[in-house]
Amino acid sequence: MPKPLRWIFVLLRVFIVLGLLAAVLVLGAAAYFISPPRDPPAPAEGAMRLEGNSLYLEVRGGETAQSVGRRLERAGVIRNRHFWSLLFRLDGEHVKTGTYRIELPATLISIHSTLVGGEQLLVRVTIPEGVTLKRAAVILEDAGICSSEDFLAAASIQEILDRYNIPGASMEGYLFPDTYLFPLAYPANRVVAAMADNFFRRINEIIPGNSMSQAELNNLVILASIVEREYRIPEEAAVMAGVFQNRLGIGMALQSCATVEYVITEILGRPHPQQLFNVDLEIRNPYNTYLRPGLPPGPISAPGEIALRAAFDPSPSNYLYFRLTDQSSGRHYFSRTLDEHIRAGALYVKGR
Repeated sequence: MPKPLRWIFVLLRVFIVLGLLAAVLVLGAAAYFISPPRDPPAPAEGAMRLEGNSLYLEVRGGETAQSVGRRLERAGVIRNRHFWSLLFRLDGEHVKTGTYRIELPATLISIHSTLVGGEQLLVRVTIPEGVTLKRAAVILEDAGICSSEDFLAAASIQEILDRYNIPGASMEGYLFPDTYLFPLAYPANRVVAAMADNFFRRINEIIPGNSMSQAELNNLVILASIVEREYRIPEEAAVMAGVFQNRLGIGMALQSCATVEYVITEILGRPHPQQLFNVDLEIRNPYNTYLRPGLPPGPISAPGEIALRAAFDPSPSNYLYFRLTDQSSGRHYFSRTLDEHIRAGALYVKGR
């Protein structure tokens, strides 16, 4: 073989060996940077916390992949933020806002996939029947969904009220009590929208082909919200709704203890009473149905399905009164006359 060709082959072998070595070095470096750090992480900032082997990471609105990478490297969750940023530049993806749970140890690739895929941590939160907006706001804040203040503000935004054709000043009564799955630090207006969508979906199930006017639906919701706070035994709900309808029909005051409780706790901001006294029944407020005939100005709680069905289809009767007679079972005594009602016993108020 001519000498020049021999040198060409030698140089080719050298280049091949160097290329292989470079490839091995690159692959080795990549494997090193992708693998989780050997030492356990120690996140100390509020947007990142460690509980056992679970890392809870909050990606804040407007945050870039680079800033998330700096936080992850500083906390010891990934080895190198530059390799992290390179990965995002190569695939052109972006981190999605939200709260994530990452099981450690985790490779850089798996963390990247979680944040790009938006596989957020969802928190299960239950809003019980009969709660008010203020109480629901506290439950949501305690669960870390949104702040109480933001939720109450969102529930009173005119744009949201107009979207759902709500005649009142807030969404009181129109957010369905149910168990929800929300991400942590979720926008309050989206929480309100999810609960309102659920409410109107349930209304369409309860009243197929609903053709009620806004005023008719609002009256039904107000009545259901009162029934929700009054009944204990499901089979009595429709009977109570019938009693209230009978009273409305003859222009008689509803005399619902629940409306007085609403005035005391939600409007006056006082503790929930264990028992009502005459002085409570004389509080001058449009929601006090002992003093004001007809329905109160708006709903007093979040009615569930039983109360909504009862208000839509009340049991016909000639009852005008009912009274709690068994605190432990929640059973009521229904009567036609005031004399029967008085003989039924003392006046009770249900617990929260």
